[in-house]
Amino acid sequence: MITAITTFQLPKPITREEARSVFLSTAPKYQGVSGLFRKTYILSEDGRTAGGVYLWRSRADAEAVYTEGWRNFVQEKYGAAPLVTYFDSPVVVDNVTNEILTDE
Repeated sequence: MITAITTFQLPKPITREEARSVFLSTAPKYQGVSGLFRKTYILSEDGRTAGGVYLWRSRADAEAVYTEGWRNFVQEKYGAAPLVTYFDSPVVVDNVTNEILTDE
């Protein structure tokens, strides 16, 4: 499994309420995406940085989404170019389903 963290610096700070509204407007596009287990939207305490934490089946699945079109969408929606950082995630503890997940 792969965890991808996307971040982008907003041109001006936004409130939690503004972020929630924008995030809810884009959330449906991530439902049913092949290889995506979970996405968590994130906003820094000062409202200047936003992004997402994604848990993917594989890096190939993630890269299939993080296309030039996706980057352009983020740039247009938030006014900032996204940065994507990948991490290997060999074990995940899921307390919602009470499971320990592994990529084996």
